[in-house]
Amino acid sequence: MEVTPFQQAQILAEALPYMQRYDGATVVVKYGGHAMGEEQLARDFARDIVLLEQTAINPVVVHGGGPQIEAMLKKVGVQSQFAAGLRITDAKTLEIVEMVLAGSINKQMVGYINEAGGKAVGLCGKDGNMVVARKLTRSVVDPNSNIERIVDLGFVGEPDKIDTTVLTQILGRDLIPVLAPVAAAADGGTFNVNADTFAGAIAGALKAKRFLLLTDVPGVLDKSKKLIKQLSVDDARALIADGTIAGGMIPKVETCIDALDRGVEGVVILDGKVPHAVLLELFTELGAGTLIHN
Repeated sequence: MEVTPFQQAQILAEALPYMQRYDGATVVVKYGGHAMGEEQLARDFARDIVLLEQTAINPVVVHGGGPQIEAMLKKVGVQSQFAAGLRITDAKTLEIVEMVLAGSINKQMVGYINEAGGKAVGLCGKDGNMVVARKLTRSVVDPNSNIERIVDLGFVGEPDKIDTTVLTQILGRDLIPVLAPVAAAADGGTFNVNADTFAGAIAGALKAKRFLLLTDVPGVLDKSKKLIKQLSVDDARALIADGTIAGGMIPKVETCIDALDRGVEGVVILDGKVPHAVLLELFTELGAGTLIHN
């Protein structure tokens, strides 16, 4: 269906109150590796990010890259090791992770944003000691013996200290930071950090107005698989306790709660494969996912 010039003008006019709501605000957007794999979706996403910047919003993009890392590991013949279902990042794997995340994927997204008329700056957590991480330890319970044991995941870290100096120098100057979730270690080494966790820590340190967590599901679903439009932190914790929120959604929601605890005003989990999901969430009454708030 073709949109008439009148309808286009009407859409813009209806978006004005929402643009004013986020005027001058910082919005952190975590963009997943799965959505990045589809070129047209990635280009559309880049255009949407440029539009945010043009409407006086300060967007910060944090990207993942799991599928792309997996593909490169296979290409160079590095065999992934797993423990309790979690990938172990040894020295060889870390080299590929850093090359893909801080290199090819990061610069691809920077290129898409620049092509759309923006001015993107590609960085990772090591730049300016933006994110210093500590080693992540995981304990798992052996289903056979019921004995708990610590799993060594190698060079996998979790954010420990956030320094926003570099970001505050960039934001508000027509520049769009694009961040890869590779962090520094206190001893000068490198840690691979989960992209959701990395983005949540950045959003918290910046006291972002919104943290948008783009994933491959519509948001948080109830027991009937219907989208829950809004949740308080207490509601979210209750849904984890009763099993409504389960599996891979649990760490995402926990990341959201942590970001809210750090000072983010609102966090939204939404489907990154929906065209213009970011604009739908920020600039329409309908929204596009699940808003979690204090």
